Amino acid sequence: MRIDSSSTAAAILPLVGGPANVSSVAHCMTRLRLGLADPSRADEEALRAVPGVLGVVVDDGSYQVVLGPGVVTRVTADFERLLARPSTADELGARGAGLREARRRGNATPVKIALRRLAAVFVPLIPALIGCGVLAGVNGLLLNAGWLPGLSPALTAVASAFMALIAVFVGLNTAKEFGGTPVLGGAVAAIVVHPGVAKVTAFGVTLAPGQGGVLGALAAALLATRVEKWCRGRVPEALDVLLTPTLTVLVAGLGTLYGLMYAAGAVSSAIGTAADWLLATTGAFAGLVLGGLFLPLVMLGLHQALIPIHTTLIDQQGYTVLLPVLAMAGAGQVGAALAVYVRLRHDTSIRTTIRSALPAGLLGVGEPLIYGVSLPLGRPFLTACAGGAAGGAFVGFFAMLGDRVGTTAIGPSGWALFPLLAGNRGPGLAAAVYAGGLLTGYAVGFAATYAFGGLRTPRDTAAGAGTAEGRGRRVEARPPSAP
Repeated sequence: MRIDSSSTAAAILPLVGGPANVSSVAHCMTRLRLGLADPSRADEEALRAVPGVLGVVVDDGSYQVVLGPGVVTRVTADFERLLARPSTADELGARGAGLREARRRGNATPVKIALRRLAAVFVPLIPALIGCGVLAGVNGLLLNAGWLPGLSPALTAVASAFMALIAVFVGLNTAKEFGGTPVLGGAVAAIVVHPGVAKVTAFGVTLAPGQGGVLGALAAALLATRVEKWCRGRVPEALDVLLTPTLTVLVAGLGTLYGLMYAAGAVSSAIGTAADWLLATTGAFAGLVLGGLFLPLVMLGLHQALIPIHTTLIDQQGYTVLLPVLAMAGAGQVGAALAVYVRLRHDTSIRTTIRSALPAGLLGVGEPLIYGVSLPLGRPFLTACAGGAAGGAFVGFFAMLGDRVGTTAIGPSGWALFPLLAGNRGPGLAAAVYAGGLLTGYAVGFAATYAFGGLRTPRDTAAGAGTAEGRGRRVEARPPSAP
C-alpha cells in the first residue's frame, strides 16, 4: 500500500513538538533524522501509531523515525515544506536555540560527526549504484545465455558510465559537505579518472587513470576545499572570481597528481588485498565475526565507516565481497523474529508488530524488527546476532574454497540483494551460496531464539509457577518500544 507522504509528514510534525522544536532535518535510506531542541516533547507512542511509521529510534540527540526506503525521501521533502512555512518570532527564537544546542551536542561526538559526513558523501550515490548494478547483472545474464547480443553494448555503456565517472560525483558531494564549491571539488576529483594522467610520471612511476579510485577523489576534493577556503580569506574581492577558482584547481590538481593519487592508490590496493586475503584464508571465522557484529555496528552508526570500503571494492574489483557477509545479520534478525512470533503466540501486540515488519526485514530493512521486537526483549537481539554469525560463517566458508560472492552495489540487503550478486564463478553459484547463507541465518536465528531467547508464554509461566524457572522473565503483551 502506497503511503500518503504529505499526510504522514503532517502527522509527524506535531508529534515531535511542532516546527519550533525541530532544529535539523535529514534522512538516510530508511529513516527521517530530526534534531529536536527538546526531545522530551516528542510523543513516541503516538508516533509509532502513525500509518507508515515502522519504528522510532533515539540516538545521541538524533530523533529518528523509521519509514522505509523510498517512503522516507517523499516524507522528508513534505516535512521540509511544512517547516518552511512562515514562523512567529518566538518559534524562530526557539529554533535558533535548538540549532545551538544541536551544534553543542555534535561537537561532543567528533567520531560520529566524521562518520555522518562520510555518509553524506556516499549515501546520495547509492541509488545510482543500485540502478547501474542491476543493469550490469541483467547484462551479464543476457551475455551468458546468448540472448539479445545486439543490446549488450548499449547495456554495458548505460551500466558502466556512472562507475567510470564516480570520482566526479564523490568530488561534488565532498566539496558540498565540507563547505566548498561543489563544481570545483568535482573538477579536481575528475583528474583522478582523466586519461591524460597516463602521461604523468613522478617518483619514477607513471600514473594510471583511476589510480586511487574514490578515496583519491575524496582526498582531492577535501584538498580543493581547503585551498578554496584559504584563497577566499586572502584574495582581494575584485579578483576573487578569477583567482580563487584558478588557484584552487591548480594547487589541488597538482597535489592530487603528485601526491594524493599515489597515496590513495596504495590504500585502495591494500583494501582490496586485505578483503581478499581475509576471506580466502580466514573466511569462516571472518564471516562469523562480521556477521555477528554487524547489528551492533548499525545500532551505533559505525557501519557508515564501511561505505567507502564497499565503494572502493566495487570501483576496483566490480563488486564488494563484504556486503553479502554483513547481510547475514538481517537473516539472523528475521529468524529471531519468527521464533518470537511462534513462542509468544498469545502476545497479540508483538505478533502484530512482527507481521507488519517481517516483509521489510526479508527485503533487508531491519530497523522495525530490531527496535520493535528483538532489542526491547533483550536476549533475542543476541540470538539474532548468533544467526547472523552463522550465516556469515557459511558464506565465508565458501570464500575459503575459492567461491567468492559479492554485490555490484550497496544499499539493499536480504532478498533484494539477489539481482546485484556477482562472483568469480558466475552469478548462479553466487546466488546459491548467498541463499544458503540466508537459510542458515534464518535457521540458527530461529533455533537460538526459540531455545535461549528467554521467552515465556503464559502457559509456560503457569506450569512453572513457584519454581525458579517460573519466576523467570515473562514477556507480557505490550506495545514494543525502543530502548
